[in-house]
Amino acid sequence: MKKAIVAVVVIILVALGAYFLLKTPKVEPTPEVPVDTQTPGGVMETGETPVVDKTQSVIGNSVGGRQIMAYHFGEGSQELVFVGGIHGGYEWNTVLVAYELADYLKANPDVIPKNVKVTVIPTLNPDGLNKVIGKDGRFMAADVNSSQTVQISGRFNANTVDLNRNFDCEWKKEGKWQNKTVSGGDKAFSEPESQAMKNYIEANNPDGVVVWYSAAGGVYASNCHEGVLPGTTKMMNTFAKASGYPAHNDFNFYEITGDMVNWLASKKIPAISVLLTNHTDTEWSKNKAGVEALLKQFAE
Repeated sequence: MKKAIVAVVVIILVALGAYFLLKTPKVEPTPEVPVDTQTPGGVMETGETPVVDKTQSVIGNSVGGRQIMAYHFGEGSQELVFVGGIHGGYEWNTVLVAYELADYLKANPDVIPKNVKVTVIPTLNPDGLNKVIGKDGRFMAADVNSSQTVQISGRFNANTVDLNRNFDCEWKKEGKWQNKTVSGGDKAFSEPESQAMKNYIEANNPDGVVVWYSAAGGVYASNCHEGVLPGTTKMMNTFAKASGYPAHNDFNFYEITGDMVNWLASKKIPAISVLLTNHTDTEWSKNKAGVEALLKQFAE
């Protein structure tokens, strides 16, 4: 009798074991990913390559951590750089004219000669711009805070440094703006924004630079102790003739120290300042004519 009971128990246990074995899902081994399809950003399908947007880049960040963007057009060996917004919200129209140029080049790529690359940096001082428009990135004139006090505060970066007094040509800790004393920083290139510009210039060694300011209505040559470069004179006269702005070999309204275009002159890079006539208008038709004339000049 006992043997019969044991036999029945054994049969039941074997049946239960077989049942649970059949119900357990089969685990497939994880396939190995070929080494050449792995990337630092994750695993990609075989043969797939990451897409790199060559039309824009981040050249640095502001004191407040905002990105300083550069937009690139054309693929020629000669680079022409346009810069706006070094004085942030105080000269917000220089930012808008730079964006107008970027939009124009994107819509009309054929105006860029095959041997030319154009780089547009609309806002070198994004923190100062944010003080006046209250947001980051693209904006319209309607976004601008009309308070003169707010706009003046937007001239400086988040460290209250005037970035156009922070470059290494006759740099001084205290600079002048009209009849006011402004900070030039603790040393030349002490600010991340001016350092970002320095790094870009030294890495790319452009063939010409145009910097927009406001407001005096003219085209001004750059110079840092060694006279005006022949290339600068040619750029100044070309832009002035096409745009209708008067040309000036120097800016003599008051002493300028640590100026960006003058630092470019010390690097033997032709550079001009284009000063818009007031603090509100972009004068796009004048500047478009000047830009197109420069592009033709660089195509020669």
